[in-house]
Amino acid sequence: MAGRTARPEVIWARPERTGRGPKPAYTRADVAAAAVRIADAGGLDAVSMRHVAAELGCGTMSLYNYVPRKEDLYELMVDAVSGEHELWEPSGDWRADLRRVAHQSRELMRRHTWLPRLMSGIYGFSPNALRYLEHCLTCLDPLEAASGTKMELIAMLNAVVTMYVSNELATAERTRSLPWSEAEETAVRIAYLGGRVATGAYPRLAAAFTEDAGPIDLEAVFERAVTRVLDGFAPRG
Repeated sequence: MAGRTARPEVIWARPERTGRGPKPAYTRADVAAAAVRIADAGGLDAVSMRHVAAELGCGTMSLYNYVPRKEDLYELMVDAVSGEHELWEPSGDWRADLRRVAHQSRELMRRHTWLPRLMSGIYGFSPNALRYLEHCLTCLDPLEAASGTKMELIAMLNAVVTMYVSNELATAERTRSLPWSEAEETAVRIAYLGGRVATGAYPRLAAAFTEDAGPIDLEAVFERAVTRVLDGFAPRG
């Protein structure tokens, strides 16, 4: 493909467009925005060089002058939506600031439902990702810990948020594909589970259900998950 090399390289180290000729008709940001629109509308599997080229109104082969590989296109997409993170003046309370980061990341992934599939450390050093990382580290200035520990905290928090949202999205997608309602399926599964527990073969499960048989508050579960990650890094008094 045009502009493609056999060696690993960082897309951000490349010029905006390779090759000679007239001024480029598009920018890297234009390409990223087109790919994000496609993914938002049809999911990550709908993103291809051909579809992005069609969205821009250019030829597929000419697009390779801007983005040499599909993997680079994914990196552009992640960076583009990473720019949606709000970066604020840290409050001085690192736990409150990181909790705010977690909630904002969750909303970002809900807005761009394809994003969890691309959450990887390999895409963590794009311009907007670096600004996000620097912001998180600034929020952690009050925490007396080594830089490596702070990086571990940020990575762990991102992992928990990504896993939680991935499960939310997968559950929602499955529910949409069913020929019955979520409430109908839940009732059937609870009845079956209740029958199994009633056999006495699962005494610990029975005790757990007796202790708390109410509906699960998913928002509270998310909050507890984030809090427990932060608690794990808080200095021991």
